[in-house]
Amino acid sequence: MRILNGMGFKWNRHFLLNWCLLTPLPIFWRIGVFVLLGVAIGLGAVIVRISRMPSYLSDAPEVCINCHVMNSAYATWRQGSHGPVALCVDCHLPHDNFVAKMAFKAYDGMKHSYVFTFRLEPQVLELSPAAVHVVQGNCVRCHYQQFQMIRLADSTERKCWDCHDGAHGAVISLSASPFAHRPQLPSAGLDWMKHLSKENSDE
Repeated sequence: MRILNGMGFKWNRHFLLNWCLLTPLPIFWRIGVFVLLGVAIGLGAVIVRISRMPSYLSDAPEVCINCHVMNSAYATWRQGSHGPVALCVDCHLPHDNFVAKMAFKAYDGMKHSYVFTFRLEPQVLELSPAAVHVVQGNCVRCHYQQFQMIRLADSTERKCWDCHDGAHGAVISLSASPFAHRPQLPSAGLDWMKHLSKENSDE
């Protein structure tokens, strides 16, 4: 029985190894599959690098301006009353628990990536229905003491920003602050392209 088990384990191991190396396929198919796989992995690595994907695990406000359409939102937050006391995630992510926070961050981030990549963003950025609930809840959470004597504290008929300018000013638009200063982002590791472009222009 031990011999049979040993032989069975050996056969299974070789069977899996053969399939991983695509041995049953003709040699030209194997080369083609591995080339395409290498190209896919390479493109994936480039996308991760250029998009600064690991930075999205951070809560730093500068992460938001990885997308250039958020420059106005970043500038108005930075120069506004919320700049010194709150980060983007303090308002735009739920704080019920860590799982809810990361799940909403992933959901919202994927949606933003799709919209901004395909240039589907409107001139005036508006909160999604899910984000409205989150932001309103965070307004009440942070300003709870001020809400103690206000009738609208537990009301759903209005949102805080219906009366108050909020963190981004009265005009929320991609052109609200066209000359906004943004911090210098780290290099995406493609400086060689700049040098190549400069050499071509000099010629």
